[in-house]
Amino acid sequence: MYNAKLTRRTLLAGAAAISTVGLPRFSLADTPTDVLIVGHVAELQTLDPAQAVTISDFRILCNIYDSLLHYKDGSLDVEPGLAESWVISPDGKTYTFNLRKGVKFHDGTDFNADAVKFNFDRVLDASHPFHDTGPFPFVFTLGPIERTEVVGPYQVILHLKEPYAPALSMLAGAIGGLAGISPAAVKTYGKDFARHGGGTGPFKFVEWVSGQRFVLEANKSYWRGAPALSGLVFRPIVDENARVSEMLSGGTDVTIEVPPDNIATFTASKAFTYYQQPGPHLWYLVLNTKTKPFDDKRVRQAINYAINKEAMVKDVLKDTATVASSVTPPAFIWAYDNALKPYPYDPAKAKQLLAEAGYGNGVDVTFYVTESGSGMLSPVLMGTAIQADLEAVGIRAKIETYEWNTFLGKIIPSLPPTVAVAELSFMTQDPDMHPALALRTGGAVNSGGFSNPKVDALIDQGRAETDPAKRAVIYKQLQDIVYDEAPWVFVANWKQNAVSSARVKGFELHPSFTTRFYGASKV
Repeated sequence: MYNAKLTRRTLLAGAAAISTVGLPRFSLADTPTDVLIVGHVAELQTLDPAQAVTISDFRILCNIYDSLLHYKDGSLDVEPGLAESWVISPDGKTYTFNLRKGVKFHDGTDFNADAVKFNFDRVLDASHPFHDTGPFPFVFTLGPIERTEVVGPYQVILHLKEPYAPALSMLAGAIGGLAGISPAAVKTYGKDFARHGGGTGPFKFVEWVSGQRFVLEANKSYWRGAPALSGLVFRPIVDENARVSEMLSGGTDVTIEVPPDNIATFTASKAFTYYQQPGPHLWYLVLNTKTKPFDDKRVRQAINYAINKEAMVKDVLKDTATVASSVTPPAFIWAYDNALKPYPYDPAKAKQLLAEAGYGNGVDVTFYVTESGSGMLSPVLMGTAIQADLEAVGIRAKIETYEWNTFLGKIIPSLPPTVAVAELSFMTQDPDMHPALALRTGGAVNSGGFSNPKVDALIDQGRAETDPAKRAVIYKQLQDIVYDEAPWVFVANWKQNAVSSARVKGFELHPSFTTRFYGASKV
């Protein structure tokens, strides 16, 4: 219920008591009763959705920014957002959006067609005066947009060079939130916009104390109506055991990504509500295909045989995931190749392939592991289990562990030549996005440097083909090639989870892996 006495000062005062430094004991009594405290897996990187690259960022940003389109509850099907309606030309190259009237940005300026054009031009046009507020590594997922055209105060057209099948899905997705950025805020802050932000969403930015808290307050003028909550406080708690401890002791109201070993503790208690929602997720090892030993396909296949993924899913992840077989997650039922089975656990086969490749005496590699991160599950435990499996076949992996944002900085856009393998996970809303980003030659997050002309061609075909049945055939062909080439070790497809206090109502996980708090309340 809304607390009429809440002010920006009381919100900040309560939030100031929250710290992750040493994780002191914290009571929710220190904050207003209608402010939700969220245990978050990582520190926020940016307040600019055009710059963001991780789901951990988008989980926060989706509460600040609206997209032209919106995912329906519990689905990846699209519905109106900042655009009330849209028309696609018969050739699939022109998208006309009729925009919602009366919407205000957080700074009080008007949302309109000029604002949408500004936001798309900023990231697409290198000559735009605010293009230097980037970089914008995921912007290509919006498709081959040639130009934007304002045809009325509330009507804008996106002209594409060629048909782009994932267009609507991407415009509803996390990167699509760039359409709802305040041009006035970008002009005011310039390159510092990433630390200030400004959108049209249900919550507004208040404070960001790195390593401690990120604070939002309700946008009482939100076009869909004011949120029930007066504010949100995201606490970056990297250590998964610490996140559990804070949830149990009352330091947080909601915790995203519950460690598998602790799920039973929460499901057994009426004081908590446990949530689980499948979605398109892949946890994998990216292999450095540019340097030895993984420049040899036989070694890449060997490491796929070397890891006991069934045991990983059962013993480490406690059946909160399934064994992965492909670059395409099974959540994309229409595009997933059911005939493609996971690489079996076969240490003898792994040793044979290593010997054939000239590594009969084994090989030493450097293995990057992260402490936490969006969709990374239990990365340290998983890394240790993988290290043991690799040791058994002669791949001697030296683990180097890093904090999530530091980790990303080390592997994107590419692994250093001295690093052979790294953990990674990816959540997506279309089967095009992950291959285009991470397998295409020169892709923005192609950390392993993989390059295959056939894969590149199939990615291009899949993006341009608007017939779902024909797209499915293309993606199944893509999966077969990637499976054989083995640029990654396919490990697990996760069923995302979260836990909340039983006092939290109206919160649900979404297949897009974003966390929407607009409909949530605390009783």
